[in-house]
Amino acid sequence: MGDILVDMQTEEARALMCTCLKKESLRSHCLSTAAIMKALASRMGEDPEQWEMTGLLHDIDYELVGGDMQRHGEVGYRMLKERGIGEDIAGAVRRHNDLLFGDSQDPVDVALQAADNISGLIIAAAAVKQGRITEVSEKTLKKKFKEKAFAAGCRREKVMGITRFMELTEFFSLSLAAMQEIRADLGLD
Repeated sequence: MGDILVDMQTEEARALMCTCLKKESLRSHCLSTAAIMKALASRMGEDPEQWEMTGLLHDIDYELVGGDMQRHGEVGYRMLKERGIGEDIAGAVRRHNDLLFGDSQDPVDVALQAADNISGLIIAAAAVKQGRITEVSEKTLKKKFKEKAFAAGCRREKVMGITRFMELTEFFSLSLAAMQEIRADLGLD
């Protein structure tokens, strides 16, 4: 398992994320990514708590760097290392900015890229249903995934990376279920 962390638990990671991120939409994105990462870890035989914390903290520096993709991830990495967070989590946070660090084939990196991107597509699909995420189906996600203009920020090629580990339809189902489970935290029905 490596040097996961010093003394941080999931709730502390969530509190840190909330302290560093003021925008509710960004907090919801991190909560969504974390829920998907936790579900993926369980499915892939990895540590669910570690992966959940990675999802919670992956955009910890986003507001601080003003979305500057030349600094995003690197600043987050340093912030986490200064707080005693181990390389298992901090390194994944750093590497998730593939624009700076290139593509990684490490399962946590592939999962984080996929979760990071699919969460936005699911939130957009829920918005079409007036915030009723329970009305979003796997069939809806398949259809919207094919529509490149829908949730245009979703980097579909990063979502496709998960097919190294599971079928895309299984990933859609797993991701949707994970986000539906935390719908109250996301302010969705």
